[in-house]
Amino acid sequence: MVSFLEERPKNMGGGQNVISDAKSALNMSITVTVSVQKPPAPPGYISISRKKLLQNLDINAGARLNAWVDSMRASSPTHIKSTPALTDDQGSWNLHHPSALAMFEQIIYASKGKQIVMFLDYDGTLSPIVEDPDRAFMSKKMRKTVRKLAKCFPTAIVSGRCRDKVYKFVKLAELYYAGSHGMDIKGPEKRSKSNKDSESVLFQPASEFLPMIDEVYKHLVEATKSTPGAKVENNKFCLSVHFRCVEEKKWSELAQQVRSVLKEYPKLRLTQGRKVLEIRPTIKWDKGKALEFLLESLGFADCTDVFPVYIGDDRTDEDAFKILRDRGQGFGILVSKFPKDTSASYSLQEPDEVMDFLRRLVEWKQLSVRAQSRM
Repeated sequence: MVSFLEERPKNMGGGQNVISDAKSALNMSITVTVSVQKPPAPPGYISISRKKLLQNLDINAGARLNAWVDSMRASSPTHIKSTPALTDDQGSWNLHHPSALAMFEQIIYASKGKQIVMFLDYDGTLSPIVEDPDRAFMSKKMRKTVRKLAKCFPTAIVSGRCRDKVYKFVKLAELYYAGSHGMDIKGPEKRSKSNKDSESVLFQPASEFLPMIDEVYKHLVEATKSTPGAKVENNKFCLSVHFRCVEEKKWSELAQQVRSVLKEYPKLRLTQGRKVLEIRPTIKWDKGKALEFLLESLGFADCTDVFPVYIGDDRTDEDAFKILRDRGQGFGILVSKFPKDTSASYSLQEPDEVMDFLRRLVEWKQLSVRAQSRM
């Protein structure tokens, strides 16, 4: 069962009106019904875990500024690529996280007799990582592939982006969308003309934070405007401070600007993504919780015949990878060209490989349906 217990920062006074149990959450009007032990790190692989380095940085406890900057450097693909130890360990890492394309037959065998449910991150998974986040468009070929995928399997997009913005990128009404790291979930659009949007919203566990998020957004825009290349994005239930276009020598300055704003808001927490600082409410909700909620609302909460597949490239996707390992069902696929500490079982290098994998899934399903129809 999904837990909605609040994570409270240390020394934080006051309370928050958040949902305290799963039963009350799942009794909301929902209009749709829809594993493996983690291998040890390869010998000689990263002496300091990126996972530990990039864990939630405690804003309210006065975390050192250089820890912020160190985590920003650690999230940089440029720095990962230039690390000799990681380059040397590429082959060893691949043994523990083999290509999902190379292992396709084994994956299909593991899913035999089970319902595959697809969960896909957007940026870096369905679209390439670009300097301007507003131009992270998916290709027509990828859209066509995802459309076919959704005809074969229940399919959800799980992103840190605002749900409406992700929908404008993807433009497929038949999918489930979980935006703001899963804090804004919506099922496939209904055809009814009246009250369509409210009918299809499944869950918004952080609604009470909307005024605060909007307030902090304005403060962050003002605080960071002197840093060239910095971009603050309002994702409705969370905020993103992009530093992909900020010179590295300015990262410390940017971190100080963000910290100066967030220290006044103890009910918000900071986490790290790929060249982005993420500001989220302090509720126990993430992409892993969103995956569990969607499986439950699709009718697969306690099923042994479900096979969830989650594909993502970001540190925030690790929450979903861990859920699948803990459930012992399905698997996660990390999209990365470089070795990373991950709970995913398999890997793909880039969005083009993701598209190839999804195409093979569709082809396999179509062949299976034809074969059954002949019986």
